[in-house]
Amino acid sequence: MHPSAVELSHLSAQDESGTRAAKRAVFCTIFGNALEWFDFATYAYFATVISRQFFPTSDKATALIATFAVFGIGFVSRPLGAVFFGRLGDLKGRKHALLIAMPLMGIGTTLIGVLPTYQAIGVAAPLCLVACRLVQGFSAGGEAGNAMAYLVEWAPANRRAFYSCLIHATSVGGTLVGSGIAAALSTMMNHESLEQWGWRLPFLFGGLVIAPLSFYLRTKVDETPRFVAEEKTISQGLSRQERKTAWVHCAKAIGMTSIWFVSYYVFMVYTPAYLTVHGHLERASALWITTGGFIVMILSILAAGLISDVFGRKPLLIGGAVSFIVLAYPLFVLFKNTSSVMLAFGAIAVCSTLIGIFAGTCPAAMAEMFPTRVRTTGISLGYGLSVAIFGGFASVISESLIKFTGSDLSPSFFVVFAALLSLIVTCSIKETAHTSLE
Repeated sequence: MHPSAVELSHLSAQDESGTRAAKRAVFCTIFGNALEWFDFATYAYFATVISRQFFPTSDKATALIATFAVFGIGFVSRPLGAVFFGRLGDLKGRKHALLIAMPLMGIGTTLIGVLPTYQAIGVAAPLCLVACRLVQGFSAGGEAGNAMAYLVEWAPANRRAFYSCLIHATSVGGTLVGSGIAAALSTMMNHESLEQWGWRLPFLFGGLVIAPLSFYLRTKVDETPRFVAEEKTISQGLSRQERKTAWVHCAKAIGMTSIWFVSYYVFMVYTPAYLTVHGHLERASALWITTGGFIVMILSILAAGLISDVFGRKPLLIGGAVSFIVLAYPLFVLFKNTSSVMLAFGAIAVCSTLIGIFAGTCPAAMAEMFPTRVRTTGISLGYGLSVAIFGGFASVISESLIKFTGSDLSPSFFVVFAALLSLIVTCSIKETAHTSLE
């Protein structure tokens, strides 16, 4: 029996309504994610200024290491946020968890913008800074896994990598805005004004303007159809075998993404300070170079998502890991010795392109490892632990390697180690690009 014209019209209306809901969900999620990562990343681009505001300045190298250590502390609380928000997303819905995570980021960011300095309150200043970074990290830990699961579950079967890569394209976009604002302030403001109060402006803007706007947008989206369809079975406990499998996949996700986070936080977060302290470039130039690199990375992420949906996840991930093994040391030789802005930008552009491969491919690869019942918990834990272990302390590890080895090129070996680990794990996983979500 053929459907009537009325039935066809009704089905068409349902499809159109579902398409509109998907587009609205994707837009509000990625926009909110960009704004959240502007808040989180701004700290790194004022690291040298913050080091003088919140730590004793008698030893500049030690103050910078301490500042990057506080940056890394923000990642220590990410696994805790991943556990809390990941389970919340699996039990109550991805939207529910994302709505709670955003205000926490706004609170932590605003407080950094108003904190008294070391000169004003002494040792209490860095302690308060640590507390703010812990709040930010807890929020970020809940954001990542839920946002990736949310986009993958809204995506058509042949566009999962492209949909999920948007979360990191917009994360980079938010970081790009933070880097651009830091570069602009460093260019336009005199040194004294930037040191005294200018560095606070991005934090106040992020906490008081960005966070409320992002929260509002997220109230306007729907829960994913896949979660709604399986919601009745969510409360059922996992079998022993299911738990074991989930932990194995979580460990593989950590290993697979290790080079992604090490390369990102070494080359895109730490390098501006490296070029200024150990290289031959001015702070403003280093920040503009990194800002340009983020533009390249966004394009690379989008291209990698599209290519991965056609050719699979593993070829891109393996190629990216091998490239970092070969190029890490020569890149640091260039960063150390060049005084050319264009050469330094070319090197950062290469790094950005390779990092974009991982950021465009890994989200879908992780999401496809886990069934719907534990997807946000699995992604959140794998992602959160990996970024905490390999990314959060990448800057302080890099600076500490230089201090203790005496070689300005030693951070490259950290990158090579992560690339080897990622290569080994990636070779061991199954290709999931053309299989159905569980």
